[in-house]
Amino acid sequence: MPEGSRVVVITGASGGVGRATAREFASRGDRVALLARGEEGLAGAAEDVRQAGGTPLEIPVDVADFDGVDGAAERVEEEFGAIDVWINNAFTGVFAPVSRIGPDEFRRVTEVTYLGYVHGTKAALARMLPRDRGTIVQVGSALAYRGIPLQSAYCAAKHAIQGFHESLRCELLHDGSGVATTMVQLPALNTPQFEWVLSRLPRHAQPVPPIYQPEVAARAVARAADRPRPREYWVGGSAMQTILGNRLVPGLLDRMLARSGYSSQQIDEPRPGEPANLWEPADRSGGRDYGAHGSFDERGRAVSLQQWAARRSGRLGAAALGGSAAAGVLAWRLVRRTRRLPR
Repeated sequence: MPEGSRVVVITGASGGVGRATAREFASRGDRVALLARGEEGLAGAAEDVRQAGGTPLEIPVDVADFDGVDGAAERVEEEFGAIDVWINNAFTGVFAPVSRIGPDEFRRVTEVTYLGYVHGTKAALARMLPRDRGTIVQVGSALAYRGIPLQSAYCAAKHAIQGFHESLRCELLHDGSGVATTMVQLPALNTPQFEWVLSRLPRHAQPVPPIYQPEVAARAVARAADRPRPREYWVGGSAMQTILGNRLVPGLLDRMLARSGYSSQQIDEPRPGEPANLWEPADRSGGRDYGAHGSFDERGRAVSLQQWAARRSGRLGAAALGGSAAAGVLAWRLVRRTRRLPR
């Protein structure tokens, strides 16, 4: 293996952000353990890693099963050596109003999207803490701060991850640990989730524009793994605006989302049929490898200006630049929209 290569574990590695992130680390010559349920997607991800210059290890596992995740971590260390980076990314969700999501569906989303992160983190800590080194990256979302309509189960799980991450970070700082954790808050992305997430919407679900390509997220996750000491990274101007807007005027955002949140999450096409990946991997029935990208390539942005500034101006300068720009854009948009809101 190339000198300086690392052992990286990625959950939810068979598609979307996880798939793109696997390629990003593989391009550095890293050994990449790929954890996911879907065997077709895992096989495709493994081939991507090989093509990019890394060494893959496919491990089929449901992150809702702690014993399975812990066993996967044990296998990684047996075959690759000590885990350097653990990336929690696996998720599922339901597109529907709260009234149309069953209790069992809320439970399943929570078990995968929140407890899956807990399970991955605990498996990583059990091996990293005795060595006093390692990095855990939690792949988050602007929706960890701002709930939106039609995604209540997912938003709730991301909020829970945010609280979990903050508690863990405080504990690691208290102990003076060499283990680091950080969180990457992502914008809307062109991933296959809009083809495979269980939906009860009348039309095809879409990411709330602007839409970024999954490689934007992958570069941010890799950067966070390289420099994990900041408590979190915000990716994309839209994520920054959402987080800042929720801090400044959350009640106004409630009304704005009540007005536009349904239409902005759907396009004028029929919703996809089954399979949905809530209970089993979407590639199981059709034998399809969904890859990293969804069906919105024509609208996907390959670069984030905010991320570009972060790489070139330093974290604090980029934060100031991005924060000022986001605050200005947010204020302008709110002034324009306030008069049109329902009373």
